[in-house]
Amino acid sequence: MRQMVYSVAMSLDGYIAGPRGEFDWIIMDPEIDFAALFNRFDVLLMGRKTYEVVQGMGGGGSSNVKTLVVSRTMKAKDHPNVAILHRDLEKSLRHLKESPGKDIWLYGGGQLFRKMLELNLVDRVEVAIIPVLLGRGIPLLPAPSLRVKLQLAQHRILSKTGIVMLEYNVLGQKKSASRRKGRRR
Repeated sequence: MRQMVYSVAMSLDGYIAGPRGEFDWIIMDPEIDFAALFNRFDVLLMGRKTYEVVQGMGGGGSSNVKTLVVSRTMKAKDHPNVAILHRDLEKSLRHLKESPGKDIWLYGGGQLFRKMLELNLVDRVEVAIIPVLLGRGIPLLPAPSLRVKLQLAQHRILSKTGIVMLEYNVLGQKKSASRRKGRRR
């Protein structure tokens, strides 16, 4: 079964973008094999805001990678190169994960990441910690969120830039207090 992987750059203080969505602080390290990274995926899943940023930079749809955008406001006729998801999100994505293919890259926004965690669809979290403190911005995981247990799978330090690459497997969500209260020991 294919995995959903949240792969993202983050500042040391936990932000994936600056307060206005800026990402000019992200360092492009020559040790990172971007071709190999992109080759791991045949589906790119993002929210509307991230899609708008990607589209503004000249991206937004490729014949090699299927692009899915989660949005309640976008219309398919206005974006023919992407598939828009808004209804039956969980069912559609579970079906996609069970279908043959490469992994799914959950790309961009923290709100969509939080939603995918809530639906228990994220299998792996890969974070490139950039050596910068932003002070404020868009957090990796916006509140409120569930507590999710992770297990370190790999780590790597890129000595030229100081980027720390961390890869975690998602083990599961912590059950809410209300669900535990009804259970006897």
